[in-house]
Amino acid sequence: MMNNNLFSIFDITTNNLLSLNYMSMIMALIMMPTPFWMTPSRMMMIFSSMNSLMLNEMSNILKIKKSNINCIMLISLFLIIFINNIISLFPYIFPLNSHMSFSMSYALPLWISIMIALMKNYKTTLIHLTPQSTPSILMPLMVIIETISNLIRPITLSIRLSANIIAGHLIITLISNNINKHFMSMIIILTQSMLMLLELMISFIQAYVFSILMTLYSAETN
Repeated sequence: MMNNNLFSIFDITTNNLLSLNYMSMIMALIMMPTPFWMTPSRMMMIFSSMNSLMLNEMSNILKIKKSNINCIMLISLFLIIFINNIISLFPYIFPLNSHMSFSMSYALPLWISIMIALMKNYKTTLIHLTPQSTPSILMPLMVIIETISNLIRPITLSIRLSANIIAGHLIITLISNNINKHFMSMIIILTQSMLMLLELMISFIQAYVFSILMTLYSAETN
């Protein structure tokens, strides 16, 4: 029996033998409109401009070429999160990024690889644990604080992404539940439309913040 509460849209369980909840990303690529794959098309030009912008920023932070494997990996991470956020705004599409288990699958492997790189460059790692101009008496405390902040990075990244996606979907659900009230349906529809535009921007911002923070963490290994 389906739960009729507000959080039922985030319920990952299903009665079907074959669950398609995790297939939304693949389905998005399969159902992508044909004009997207044609060059030049408006959609392709938008994605190309976005990719160029992100590659420029990431290469400047990491001080490497755009063709470097690290830049390609990070831009792929950005696109995966962004497309998942956009797809989850469609009706009856399960919001993958609202679950910590899914958002953690982005953050944890990359964080582990960064930690391995930091262990290899242990001198650089120790330098980052004590910021410049830190008084000698505070250095032991700063080392503890910086160590804890490094260890909880994948958790904070995952919580930030999931919490923002959950908050946006909850607001959309709350407003849409009142759309059957005829005397204020037009106001609700206008509010819902504005909120959907806001969620589109938030989808980009969350993907941008996640990938840029991961880029900054990677830059510490240089």
